Amino acid sequence: MDLRLTAEDGYSTQRSYSIASVPGSDRLELTVVRLDDGEVSPYLTTIVDVGDQLELRGPIGGYFVWDPADQRPVLLVDGGSGVVPLISMLRQHALLDHQAPMQLVYSARAQSALLYRAELNQLVSETRVVTLTLTREPDSDWAGRRGRVDRELLTQPGWAPADQPKCFVCGPTPFVEAVADHLTAIGHDPAHIKTERFGPTGGD
Repeated sequence: MDLRLTAEDGYSTQRSYSIASVPGSDRLELTVVRLDDGEVSPYLTTIVDVGDQLELRGPIGGYFVWDPADQRPVLLVDGGSGVVPLISMLRQHALLDHQAPMQLVYSARAQSALLYRAELNQLVSETRVVTLTLTREPDSDWAGRRGRVDRELLTQPGWAPADQPKCFVCGPTPFVEAVADHLTAIGHDPAHIKTERFGPTGGD
């Protein structure tokens, strides 16, 4: 969704945010990560209040969408806030009690940067698998995986190229390009890999 803010003096600025709510939901949920030097996120996370009016446009695009009618396994890979559209897919998968296997590989800098961590733990089931990997976690007590998403991590039983999984990759452009390269090098069909990337937008 595109979200536009307009100040009293007429100055206007716009940002795009991924939708986290499931299709058909009565409420639209956008996840906003606050950047202290940002132009929009500080307002949305600390100032905006019930009753304030925001200008929205969208939803925009229909490419990066999981179709529940597709019974193939699904591999979701994200970096940072790229998890937002993927949490929507996981929620929809759980709501439908879908039997197609779905795996999320979620890369973040540290535990403090993980979004939806408690909910992700609840979403884990026989058909939904969540793998977390941290790249800059300073706490030595972290017992989970460390390091970037690499080919070894992306080679998991049930999501091998032979199973023809549908792959969705979302995150910063360098992350998305690296993961897409890994997937094709492993043997995944490029036609089965969908990517959504984001980059700097002037502070947010």
